[in-house]
This record gives sequence, C-alpha cells and structure tokens, in this order.
Amino acid sequence: MTSPLRLGIAGLGTVGTGVVKIVQNHADLLATRSGRPITITAVSARSKSKDRGVDLSNYAWEDDPVALAKRKDVDVFVELMGGSEGPAKAATEAALAAGKDVVSANKALLAIHGQALAEAAESGGQVIRFEAAVAGGIPVVKALTEGLAGNDILRIMGVMNGSCNYILTRMEDAGLSYQEVFDEANNLGYLEADPELDVGGIDAGHKLALLASIAFGTQVNFDAVDLEGIGSVTIEDIHQAADMGYKIKLLGVAQMSGRGLEQRMAPCLVPDTSPLGQLAGGTNMVVLEGDSVGQIVLRGAGAGEGPTASAVMGDVLDIARGFRLSTFGQPASGLRAARAAHSAIPAPYYLRLQLVDKPGALAKVAKILGEAGISIHRMRQYDHTDDTAPVLIVTHKTTRTALSEAIAAFADTDVVDGTPVALRIEEV
Repeated sequence: MTSPLRLGIAGLGTVGTGVVKIVQNHADLLATRSGRPITITAVSARSKSKDRGVDLSNYAWEDDPVALAKRKDVDVFVELMGGSEGPAKAATEAALAAGKDVVSANKALLAIHGQALAEAAESGGQVIRFEAAVAGGIPVVKALTEGLAGNDILRIMGVMNGSCNYILTRMEDAGLSYQEVFDEANNLGYLEADPELDVGGIDAGHKLALLASIAFGTQVNFDAVDLEGIGSVTIEDIHQAADMGYKIKLLGVAQMSGRGLEQRMAPCLVPDTSPLGQLAGGTNMVVLEGDSVGQIVLRGAGAGEGPTASAVMGDVLDIARGFRLSTFGQPASGLRAARAAHSAIPAPYYLRLQLVDKPGALAKVAKILGEAGISIHRMRQYDHTDDTAPVLIVTHKTTRTALSEAIAAFADTDVVDGTPVALRIEEV
C-alpha cells in the first residue's frame, strides 16, 4: 500500500479547522484523487482546550509550532498561523531545514520573505505552495504557474479584498458614509483585528506582490507596491462616479513597462458594465491578460473557512501526487529584481473639485490642466447651495505625476476649495 502523506497543521483558526474537516470528511475522495491516503499526525495552536467543533483527539499536540515543523512523522508542514514574523516565520524556516514541504495561507510572510524562503526550499529540494494566500478559493496561482505558463503576461488586475468590496458596495446600495459602513463591517467581524490591513490596502497589496512575482518572473517586492486605502472615498464620489458610468473599486494592478514593474493597490474607477464593475459584496475577482490567451476572468469567494481550506487542500493534493513546482513558477535563483515604476503608465483620471462660485474659476482650472499637458475629456457641474460647487472632470490619458503637479498648482489659486479627489480610471 502506498504510504500516506502526513500533515502537521500549525494554526487551528477558521482555515485550519476547515482543513481538518476536509481531511476527516473526504478521506476516501482525497486518497482516490491523489493516489495515496492523506492523514493528519499532529497539530499546534495557541489553546489546546478551545472547542473548535472538530475531533482532534487522534492527533499529537505541540504547543510550539517549531517543534511541530521538526517532527519526523510530518511530511508536509501546513502553516495557517499568519503574520510575517514570529512563530510563522520561525516554524516555516524550521520545516524547510528539516526537509519538509510547506503549504501556507500566509500572504504577509511570503510577500515579505518569499524570495529567501523560496531559495531555502529549492536548495533543499522542498516546495512551498501558497494558493490559499491569494484570493481564497480562486485558483489564480495555479492558473498563472500552470494553465497560462505559455503566455507572456501583460497585466494582472483585480479586487483582492472582499471586506473593502463589501464596504464600497454597501455604501452605494444603502447611501451610507464610509465611516458608517466601516463601523458596521467591523461589528460584523468582517475586518481584521487591525482593520488597516483591510481598508488600507495592505492585505490586498501582499496578494498583488505575490501574483506579480509569478507573472513577470521577478523577485517578490511588497515594498514597491503603491498603496492607497479606501478611507478617502466618499458617498458623493460613489454616486457621482455612478452618474458618469463607473464604479469605484479597491483595485490591484500589476504590469511591466519599459520603465519597470508597476504595482499599485488603490481605489480606481472601472466601467459599470465591466465584470469588475458588476462585482458586488465580499466576492473577489482577478483578471489575467496574456499575449496568446487574451483576457481571463476568475471570480469567487476570497475568504472564509471552506474556500480557503479548499485552496490549501489543492496544494496538498499536488504534493501527494508528486507534482513539484518552484515557489514562484520558475527557479528562485532566476528571478530578477525589477525596477519599480510608480504610476508610469498613462490613464484617464476622475477629478472632483469644489470650485469657488466666482467668474473665471473654471477657466483658471482648465488653464492649469492645459499647462500640465492634461486635456479634458468630459466635465459635469452639479447644483449647489453654498459658495462652492462640485465639478467633476474626466481627463484624457495622463500620468499621475502631471496630475499631481496640476493639483498642487490649484492650491495657488483662489478658486479651488479644499483638496481635490483624483482617482485613476482603469481600462478593463
């Protein structure tokens, strides 16, 4: 009989518990599909006494995840603790040093230490698989490393944080402010313990950095991701963007240009008729563009017990089948350090101004834009009851640098009140 693949699971939160359930409930199915039994031999978590709704009595318990990673009766170390440092990093390094393969859902760890961990794994003949770290149950890592491996990837973009998409969708549907929906989502438990990881774009930025490394053959570099959260998006922006045929999404985009690799995670406008524009609630969507295949759209649950545990088990089954692949789709030693390009690729922009109600005000704004090389595609002015009026401008393609220069110049006039809002319009 073929020997079982023995798992050691570190972290028994939502995802870890989901993995245990799949192994227990689908033992025959897993064995049939992988060609060998898949078992759990040992687990580790912060509390041994906590009731997790699953029977753990048949598994050895380790208080220390590093000790779990070193056990001789563990073939695959499944790291589901989270965090870029501390126990997660120490235990992953210990597992690789002990000759174990690693399956991880830890986007922060891999986005920050991925290159070093990949080199350590490949030097010892181990593999690190991390489908569950990016977009939950959507098999986007597998799509890039396998199904689209024959393509030159042109662009990756997507909504990669369901909590942010929920907040923006809820604001629009209910006509509520950002703070009202933020508080609602936090009370419902939709946000991380540190909400800034979600609403600040950090969580989604980790995911984008990992996908960019695979897509463009570069060393993962989270520090080069331009991050902007959704905290500045107002209900007025959402309504006025909708009035002009757009939806606002926290959108991750990565693409290579002659200037280098551009990685950004920021609120953007997308056409309301596009797949991204129609994405509602906590769902994730990743759009991949290849030179041969064209555009591929992947949509599904980006978090939760079942979807994320499903992704973990997909990686486990690949290892059980003997399928071994470099961490980022090609040998880590061959990944190059890409030059970072910050908002280098021109695009149209949405610009919202509070214009002082006086003769010649709009002419001054148009003059400043023209001097910055920015042409106006369309413009809309709304009724007002005070001394200022909201004016919306959609520009033709320009760079963020040129737009920032124009916005700075507005401050030297007496016709723009407050700070203008500028959001990139992404062509989908």
